[in-house]
Amino acid sequence: MKYLVLIPARGGSKGVPGKNIRPLIGKPLIQYTIEAARSLFNDSDICISTDSNEIKTVVENIGLRVPFLRPKELSQDNSGSYEVILHALDYFEKKGFEPEAVILLQPTSPLRTAKHIEEAVKLFGPKLDMVVSVKESSSNPYYNLFEEDISGYLKKSKKGTFERRQDCPSVWEYNGAIYVINVSSVKKKRLYEFSNIRKYVMDDIPSMDIDTELDFKLAEVIINNKFY
Repeated sequence: MKYLVLIPARGGSKGVPGKNIRPLIGKPLIQYTIEAARSLFNDSDICISTDSNEIKTVVENIGLRVPFLRPKELSQDNSGSYEVILHALDYFEKKGFEPEAVILLQPTSPLRTAKHIEEAVKLFGPKLDMVVSVKESSSNPYYNLFEEDISGYLKKSKKGTFERRQDCPSVWEYNGAIYVINVSSVKKKRLYEFSNIRKYVMDDIPSMDIDTELDFKLAEVIINNKFY
């Protein structure tokens, strides 16, 4: 099966300016994801989709060619992964490379390793819309997640008579680290319309997503102390 490894790296970041190329233990954040991808795939199969000349320069200094700069209209605060995926597919298909699946790797998951990616890819098959990495949620709609009813009272999001969270059915949340997406599916419908989805479970530490200054500090502690 042919894969396109897509690493989306927008230049703008309000929470942590320059986040995708900010140094983390001596390396730009995006380099962790590039190194994990390079452990499994050829450079010709890896695409950095960015709108930023600064990110392009940093990536090419690492030794990976950036094939294009993403249009500004696909790099706004409200821009989604769906349009970015289609844009990259269109570029590569016009070059004669027609992948059967896209492996989307966000650069904000530096503790996700090549082994995680490899294991997720092994779960993928042509009958699936997507394999997605998840972690078990610490919040549970049967136990400690509530919604307001029309009278303003809190009611459990899902009906249940569980007295301990441990007794509730497991629930999963996307951790943003790995998406293995069927190309034929994404050309027909948006990601939120997918129905044939399999999970790839990751532990809490490698699931970490860098979004704040505190996340950066915590990631430094984890890496320096080899907690994963």
